[in-house]
Amino acid sequence: MIFGNKGRERFRDAAAGFEAAVRERDAGRSQQYFQDMHRFFGDAADQELLQAGPRLAGILDEVPPGPRATVAVIVGACVERGADASACGPRVLAGLAETLDGAREACERWEATGGGELPDPEAEEPATDLFDRVGEDAAVAWLTLHQWEMASVAMLNHAAVRTALDAGARARLLRTLRSVEEASGHAFKCLAYALLVLDDEPLIVLDRPTGTGYALRMSGIGDNFQLHTLLADVLIGGGHLPGRAPSAEEAAVCRDQPGQLDTTGSFNLVTPSGDWVWNEGTPSDIPAVDGVRLLVLDPPPYERSWPAGRFFPHMTGDLVLERVLGEAEAGRLLAGCVSKDA
Repeated sequence: MIFGNKGRERFRDAAAGFEAAVRERDAGRSQQYFQDMHRFFGDAADQELLQAGPRLAGILDEVPPGPRATVAVIVGACVERGADASACGPRVLAGLAETLDGAREACERWEATGGGELPDPEAEEPATDLFDRVGEDAAVAWLTLHQWEMASVAMLNHAAVRTALDAGARARLLRTLRSVEEASGHAFKCLAYALLVLDDEPLIVLDRPTGTGYALRMSGIGDNFQLHTLLADVLIGGGHLPGRAPSAEEAAVCRDQPGQLDTTGSFNLVTPSGDWVWNEGTPSDIPAVDGVRLLVLDPPPYERSWPAGRFFPHMTGDLVLERVLGEAEAGRLLAGCVSKDA
């Protein structure tokens, strides 16, 4: 959870006061209500947060750049407590896009003025020369990007927000994020993985040892550890393939239940060209063949164990078997796949 339990009562009044003060450009009252929101958030009733989340999201672009990121985090915390992600998401993701552009500009200006290691954005006291070298707006963007990551992931945990995000806009966010990561040397893994999550995505899986194939559909899967466990649940647990199936509890924590449970891998995930698909990656790493992602299952070369669960604890994941491929179809597809161990 983004915020813990601190303070008691009056969050709704603080949020309403902050909204009014921001719209009236009253800096003094804005600061006081801003502090009150922090103080009273933890003990706010869910109904207060349901109302406050969209209202605070609606004024994000009117809040000065520095505190704007913290307000976005508060909006994300409201969404984690039940506020409407679809109502809040577009404003938060618009702020993310603007911040990523500013962070990229900060990286470029930093390099142009001598380079070196960029200041840690989460340090208590930022380097004094950051603002001089890159300018105030770019410096603030760099220093607050980790907060926008937190707020944006809270939005992207929800399928409705992910599916409403235009494919072109998502691609632009990813491109800018990758350029910032490369230029800065800082990783924003949670944000990158959230932007890579696939929904209602067809997946063809071919099991090389048995020569069988399966058409599945995946949604909300954060990494390939989660996908691997769900594949074993659906295909081995479903009686289609031999091997060790994860327990019902191991599968459940990969779908919608809290927590993690130790599990053991059942396959080696491989691309049609024979390259390994690493568990540490995401389902977006699986290449498409004729427009559909195609994954090959080989026997595991050694035993792998990991904590089964969800990379994004607040994101519901699922993998559904739609049909078993016919023998001829599966054979044709497997014939086009390379086995580098052969």
